[in-house]
Formats: sequence, C-alpha cells, structure tokens
Amino acid sequence: MPALTLRDILELDPVRAAEPELLAGESALDRPVRWVHSSEVYEGANFLDGGELLLTNGFGLTDAGEEVRRRYVRELAARDAAGLAVEVGRSLPSMPAEVTDEARRVGLPLLALHRVVPFVRITEAANRAIVARGLSGRSVVRPWGDDHTAALLADLADRAALNQPEVEARAALAGFHPGPGARLLGVSLHGTRDVSTVDRAVRLLGGAGVLRATFPGDVLALLSLPGSRAGDPVRAVQDAFRTAAEPGLTVAVGHAVAAGGGRLRWSDTLRAARTTLELALTVPAAEPGVPDGALVTSSRALALERELTRGGVDANRERLAGLVQHALGPLLAWEAAHPSDLVRTLEVHLRHGCSPTRTAALLHIGRQSLYQRLERIESLLGLEIGDPDLLGELLTAACAHRVVRGTSPTVAGGLRTVA
Repeated sequence: MPALTLRDILELDPVRAAEPELLAGESALDRPVRWVHSSEVYEGANFLDGGELLLTNGFGLTDAGEEVRRRYVRELAARDAAGLAVEVGRSLPSMPAEVTDEARRVGLPLLALHRVVPFVRITEAANRAIVARGLSGRSVVRPWGDDHTAALLADLADRAALNQPEVEARAALAGFHPGPGARLLGVSLHGTRDVSTVDRAVRLLGGAGVLRATFPGDVLALLSLPGSRAGDPVRAVQDAFRTAAEPGLTVAVGHAVAAGGGRLRWSDTLRAARTTLELALTVPAAEPGVPDGALVTSSRALALERELTRGGVDANRERLAGLVQHALGPLLAWEAAHPSDLVRTLEVHLRHGCSPTRTAALLHIGRQSLYQRLERIESLLGLEIGDPDLLGELLTAACAHRVVRGTSPTVAGGLRTVA
C-alpha cells in the first residue's frame, strides 16, 4: 500500500475541522509524509529529517522581520519538510505575504488553518494513520531508522506536543520495546558524534534496549533496563559508560523512570541528562582533579546545580550572589586578601559527610592542613561547620558560588536549563 500523502492527511477529520487553506505547494500534495510534528516556529526546522509536516501556532512569526520569515521557510524546504501548517486568527491574524511568497518560490506546501483545533488531535489522527499504513505490509522500504529516532528523541527532549500512543508507536517502529517494569534512563554525551560508545555500553549492560542518535554537538540516547535487573540502574549505566567511553568524553546520565509512567517521564530523564551535560561542561567541578578516563556524571550528582540554575544562570545570578554573600561573605573577603581555598574546602567537606579523611584525600592535603583550614572557616564564619541546621545553607551557598564564578554571563546565557 502506498505511503500516506499530504493530500491524504488533508482529508482527515481533525484537519478538515481546522479549515485548511492551501496557499502554496499544490504540486507537492502527493509526496509521502513520514510524520506530523507540532512545534513553535524557529525550533522545528532543527530536528526535521525530511518528509515531516510541521504544525505551528505562528506565535514566533508575529514579531519577526520579513527576511527572518523568509529564511525560516527556506530552512524548512532545505530540510525537505513535507509542508508547513500555520494556525491563523489567534497569535497570527493572517498569513504574512512574504511567507506565502517564499513558500511558493521554493515549492513548500503551506497551509493556513483558520479554525482552532488542538494540535494533539491532528498529530494523533495523522500519525495513527501513518503508523497503520506503515504496518500494513506496504512494499516500500520503511523510512524509520536513525533519522526517525533522532526526531523522536528530539521531540521527547524538547517536550513537544506528543501523546503516549504516538510515542509508543514511534518507539516500536524504531525497535524500542521496553518490557513490563522496565526502567528508562536518558544519556547525553559530548565529545563524539559516534553512537558506538552508546552501543558498547549497552552490550556491557546486557539485555538493555536503546534509542540513540547524533545531534550537533552531542549524542542523545534513551536506555531501557529490564525490570528484573537488580541494583541501582543509574550506577549500572554510569559504570558501563566509564568502561565504554574514551578519555575526553563527557557523559551525563538522567534519573531512572518507569517505562509505564507516560511520555512526560520519558521526556524528564532525557531533559535531565541534557541539562546535566551542559552543567558538567560549563560549571567547575566541586572536587579538584581530572579523571583519567571519561567524565561520567548523573543528574542526581548535579541535582543542586540543576535546581540553582533552573530558568538559566542569568535569571538567577542576582539571587545566587545574594545567597553566597549572606552565607559566605567573610570567607570571600578573606580569600580576596589571602591566597586560600576555603570555599572549595568547605564544599568538599560538606559533600562528603564532613569526613576529614575523605576530604583531605580529595584535596590532596594532609589532615593537619585540613584541620587548620576548617578552624579558619569556623573562626571567620563564627559557627560550627558540623551544626546540622547549617549544612543545607552552607552547601547550597558554596555550590552557588561555584556556579556563578564558573559561568560568565555569555556562557550562562547559552545554558539550556530546562529540566
């Protein structure tokens, strides 16, 4: 059976209810549609692999200039999109003339949707039809593979408007079948555009399923561990990547979620892994020293950093600076006048349960030197480090100091602290 076309999709009830008007690209109505995505304008083109129909409410077009609008249409055409459908009448009063003109020039099908129909209804109906057609035994080579996997991972990581049947159908077509009780973990890697590292880790884990794809700058993966597997799934995945990853790579593992918990849980672990990776690359580590192999961390290891930067470093910079000054002001004043490492000593000590042996070993100093530093810290702050009422405030402030110090406004503005 032939693949579903754009003409077929226009006949679906939810699409017809939106009162679509074809403004450009009539000659391309019979091209196959691989999938239907909904996305805000300017974001959708980045993750298209070709053959997708993109739905947008047009909000991003309202304040854009003419050339920006034209460039957006050209980028969609360059990505070989099946078409663009724009809701008009709410965010966007009418279709901008330059969008229509550019779509006609490049031959991109352009639809104006004149009635409001929730995009989830359109995507669900269209993608169910696509999946049904794909499972009907058609003779053409099925178009699902790494490209489709990349689109699915991108949709999940960006929390696109998906529904669980759609996610499960797309995952199944990519060969991803989490069993009963399976635990899912997102993983993000920097320093390679080769998925072989992920594949080696999966083999070490034995029985794990995986979705993985390369993106500009990193590799993103979603792993499935059997529910029957004993032990801590996050530790297991970290250990596998410490063995599989080459030196120089940075690997971030998200938290474990139940496969049956719904697509938002699938999104959460991928978003946590991606945010953790960016923090690992931009915020100085709490502990000194560089590992001999790859740097493998997890969302729970950087949980405090993630919470402090929720919404972006720049948005929180003033608040974090005030928190640091309130809790650690005397230490900062001392360090400004004397070469010392008191704030980092305090954070390492707190992170490791106030163990002098562990702290001294991590800082590569003798225990006597550590005791002298701790006495100096307590004297300057006028408190006892071991006071349980102070542990949370001091650790949070020390971490905030490291975050603010390590991320300049330029770098911090690029942090995608989305999880």
